[in-house]
Amino acid sequence: MRILVIDDEVRLAEALRRGLTSEGFVVEVAHDGHIGLEYATSGAFDAIVLDIMLPGMNGYEIIRELRRRQVWAPVLMLSAKDGEYDQADAFDLGADDYLTKPFSYVILMARIRALLRRTAPERPAVLTAGSLSMDPALRRVARGGTEIQLTPREYSVLECLIRSKGSVVSKSDILRAVWDAHYDGDENVVEVYIAYLRKKVDAAFGVETIMTVRGSGYRLREDIIAP
Repeated sequence: MRILVIDDEVRLAEALRRGLTSEGFVVEVAHDGHIGLEYATSGAFDAIVLDIMLPGMNGYEIIRELRRRQVWAPVLMLSAKDGEYDQADAFDLGADDYLTKPFSYVILMARIRALLRRTAPERPAVLTAGSLSMDPALRRVARGGTEIQLTPREYSVLECLIRSKGSVVSKSDILRAVWDAHYDGDENVVEVYIAYLRKKVDAAFGVETIMTVRGSGYRLREDIIAP
């Protein structure tokens, strides 16, 4: 899942990037209102964390413009102001939640997870491919009744595959979804994580479900017993 953080407090924004990345999210950060609006309208984000006081264009103006352009990603607004009128203005303009600075990171994460659950009714509660299941709300992966422990990055790669099960997903698609749009490292890092996943979700259970489509990418299929 992709999250955009728009906040001109560089240390706070980078701390949020690190924390959210460790939770398995792909995170983009903007420190300026105009740049934040450009990111928000040019990329498909699952949620936006938006500060009110920003250079160039404030958070109120950004969310008004987002909703005018029919960008409906859920927005959690951040502000040092805790007045009821400030919160009312944010909600009236289309914000989905409001958090006053300073805040607990634990509470921020709980609010983001709640927004993602409420605003994604089209996503099934549990994703499946044969006996493999993934519960995005609990971030739980299991094969049959056996839970599989994955790192945040492994989880995100598998989520990318299971959401497109039966279809080919290219390395570049996985890089964009799991790393970020500005990743300029070796794309073979995808092969490394595919190998990790095959060991944990396939080989450990005697099945082959993560297939290589030469020259194209990878495809997740229903359970096939390994020879």
